[in-house]
Amino acid sequence: MNQPWPRPAASDVEPEPATSAALADAASSDAALVERARRGDRAAFDALHQKHARAVHGLLLAHVAPHDADDLLQEVFLTAWRRLETLRELESFVPWLLAIARHAAFGAGRRARDGGRTAASLAAGLGLGSEPASRPLDATADGTEILRLMVELPEAYRETLALRLIEGLSGQEIADATGLTHGSVRVNLHRGMQLLRERLRQEGYA
Repeated sequence: MNQPWPRPAASDVEPEPATSAALADAASSDAALVERARRGDRAAFDALHQKHARAVHGLLLAHVAPHDADDLLQEVFLTAWRRLETLRELESFVPWLLAIARHAAFGAGRRARDGGRTAASLAAGLGLGSEPASRPLDATADGTEILRLMVELPEAYRETLALRLIEGLSGQEIADATGLTHGSVRVNLHRGMQLLRERLRQEGYA
């Protein structure tokens, strides 16, 4: 596994809600790819990476700084490649992969602190105004501040917010990746946004 895993590209397309049959087909497809990858098929594992890198990257961003998430993304997939034989239920590849990502993030012992392009996308995703209520006129609630506050939210909220606002995953895609129901994802996003906006108001932003 010498090839570095690139940062996933965000998607602007909001897919149609998946049916139960479609979800079963997706899990079956993952299982088939995992089985092939276990036999040494690199292309099969590359296909798994292409399908799930955005979800892994979004989860990492809920726990670590953006530049650390980029580094850990490669580490997570390398670990998954080496440990494929330990996966008992092939249909559970995605929850297993995200568990590896959480472990990598917690092991790093770092919190998200910097901004860059990821932070700017957060500000745009939240649709925030540029003038805070009680700060100098040149102070803005930019993505750096939003990201700092977001990673202080409860884990369930910050993970779903990162997957939605940064990686652009739909509610159904988040549900598929995390194992939550679509309704739970909607609740987490709604409550997470409320908490985040409240924290911003406490910081003096409109």
